[in-house]
Amino acid sequence: MGALDPSVAAVRTAVRRALRGVEPGAGSPLALVACSGGADSLALAAATGFVAPRLGWRAGLLTVDHRLQPGSGAQAEAVAQWAGKAGLEPVEVLPVTVPTGPGSGGPEAAARWVRYRALAEAAGRLGAVAVLLGHTRDDQAETVLLALARGAGPRGLAGMPARRDREGLAWLRPLLGTGRAQTRAACRALGLEPWQDPHNDDLGYARARVRATALPALVAALGDRVVDNLARTAAQLAADTAVLDRLAADALAAARTGGGGLAVAGLAALPEPVRARVLHAWAGELGAAGSALSHRHVAALGALVTGWRGQGPVHLPGGIRVARRGGTLAADR
Repeated sequence: MGALDPSVAAVRTAVRRALRGVEPGAGSPLALVACSGGADSLALAAATGFVAPRLGWRAGLLTVDHRLQPGSGAQAEAVAQWAGKAGLEPVEVLPVTVPTGPGSGGPEAAARWVRYRALAEAAGRLGAVAVLLGHTRDDQAETVLLALARGAGPRGLAGMPARRDREGLAWLRPLLGTGRAQTRAACRALGLEPWQDPHNDDLGYARARVRATALPALVAALGDRVVDNLARTAAQLAADTAVLDRLAADALAAARTGGGGLAVAGLAALPEPVRARVLHAWAGELGAAGSALSHRHVAALGALVTGWRGQGPVHLPGGIRVARRGGTLAADR
């Protein structure tokens, strides 16, 4: 038997570390790989199919058909057929309808929203403990650049988390420390033929433009370490953001009043970065959608605390109004 290809070993090691960090519970836990058939998710699926059973896990696969281009259904079925032959079980194709028009947030955001909703619903129905996503170090660097271009704060610049737990389900990104070149090399070594998504080359999408022009220009100007350094910056900011989020959660609990509002005195005593997080989290609880809640909204809420001049209520997305009434911030619709 020949030596294991280093790229295959790297992907398997990343999956092993990710799964070992999850408390599986009783029985044989199920991990599902979200796989489009591209090199990143295909290498991830192959590695998970190898590693998971050796750790006492079952490994399955979900592939989402966004139905945005001709032949997408056939491509999804091809991925599912490969997964079945590779020993992954269960395997499901998840057709979705991507919303368009005003309020959809644009095609990229809309597709992402319906994709994650479909994955979460399927994972819950199948009793999965974890869903593995194939985002790589290159994807993380692109995410940081896009966040910079939007003027995002530390949370946006922290990029994609390696793990996020929601409603008892662990969303894992094992490959954030693995380069795209490694996943492609792993596919070659395993004899896998990845699908080339035409959307990845469509310069009508912001991420495709970053991938095709912006990031290569930075590498050409500043050297090959740019991708690693952007991803490392995201990891450092994610650690700092986690600490601030914990402080904000405690501060939000302390500032609550009996009527569902927040005490102004407690908010005013907080450092501004913590106060902004408290107000952002509270606005989300009130029903303001995170995708529509902007820095401008949070700054206006902050002005009710530290810049009070008798101004009127702040209007948040979702028809929510927040006003200062004496020493309390109160909300109504």
